[in-house]
Amino acid sequence: MSVSLRATRQAATLSLVFGAVLLAGAATGAWGEPGAAARPPSADTVRAVAAPLGAGQDPAGADLSEQQAEHLIGAAGDRWGAYYSAQEYAEFSQGLDGRYLGVGLSVGRGEDGVTTVSQVLPAGPAAAAGIAVGDRLLRIGEDEADRLPVTEVVARLRGREGAERQAGSEVVLELRRDEGEGGGGVREVRLRRALLDSQQVTVEHLAGGVVRIAVRAFTSGVAEQVRAAVRGARAGVVLDLRGNSGGLVEEAVGTAGVFLDGGPVGSYQDRGGTRELTAPPGGDQRTPLVVLVDGGTMSAAELLTGALQDRGRAVVAGSRTFGKGTVQQPSRLADGAVLELTVGRYYTPAGRSPEGAGLAPDVPAGAAEDADALALRVLAGLGSRA
Repeated sequence: MSVSLRATRQAATLSLVFGAVLLAGAATGAWGEPGAAARPPSADTVRAVAAPLGAGQDPAGADLSEQQAEHLIGAAGDRWGAYYSAQEYAEFSQGLDGRYLGVGLSVGRGEDGVTTVSQVLPAGPAAAAGIAVGDRLLRIGEDEADRLPVTEVVARLRGREGAERQAGSEVVLELRRDEGEGGGGVREVRLRRALLDSQQVTVEHLAGGVVRIAVRAFTSGVAEQVRAAVRGARAGVVLDLRGNSGGLVEEAVGTAGVFLDGGPVGSYQDRGGTRELTAPPGGDQRTPLVVLVDGGTMSAAELLTGALQDRGRAVVAGSRTFGKGTVQQPSRLADGAVLELTVGRYYTPAGRSPEGAGLAPDVPAGAAEDADALALRVLAGLGSRA
């Protein structure tokens, strides 16, 4: 199985999770932290599977190698099935808790091949060392940054394996700042990796009492962050789910509860039958709401979008969503690795499944239309009818 296909499958979800933490580079063109994927390990040579698990069998506790697990996924035609080593699964789970190991730094590479700092997380090790956006990254350890693939730069910033994958491990960087940007010259910086907050929610207060809330992924605590942000909205809310690749279903349901007074959010299937998802009571049902989506809106974000759309609580604007409406459940193997297999689909309150086709917006954005401006126009129309 190719690395790219394996990486795609590893975007499938953890237990009762309809997505994975957004890869920063896929959304912004900046590669690094937060949310950069761990580099997949190479496959080992293993013995063949004598009797592959049949449909419906639970592989929990089985003694399967990575190759055997991947063969099982491929034989089942499971697009979203995934194999994780014990370390990979721990790191993905950590990401869904809203934490990641790193130095608080993302990089970009221009057409000239120069590697520069594109993002710096406030209060992270990089920020504490005075690293700023625009600084050129010259070396990581003894190696020239420009000669390394960007994925390798990311891996070295976060730590590749073993002791490097621990909080407190050290990485040495050499950077240069232009003279006009605060002193200039080349300097060496020693950074210690730390567990950092991934900051999946950003809030912007716009003119007229409108609040724009962008949610990149549904990690732990996101629903409460959205609830706090909504309290500052007087004229309306734009809930921006563009590029949101999903996350913890409980956080998506909790976010639905911010805008609904209880009731259905959706349902999903597992081996025990159909499970209903219900919003907590007491949400704000009066403030005008527009949900902004695009082709990168997937999984738990589609569940939330469909619920608000079906319940008539929000107008959905933008473009058709990605179309991932399946549920994966994990089984831990004998060596501590985890195998996830698709067990069913989830459905919106009206019985729609996003799987394959995605969800269509109520107000489509034109090819050259600014989606943010469209959302504000729709919101203004909702306010005039309130």
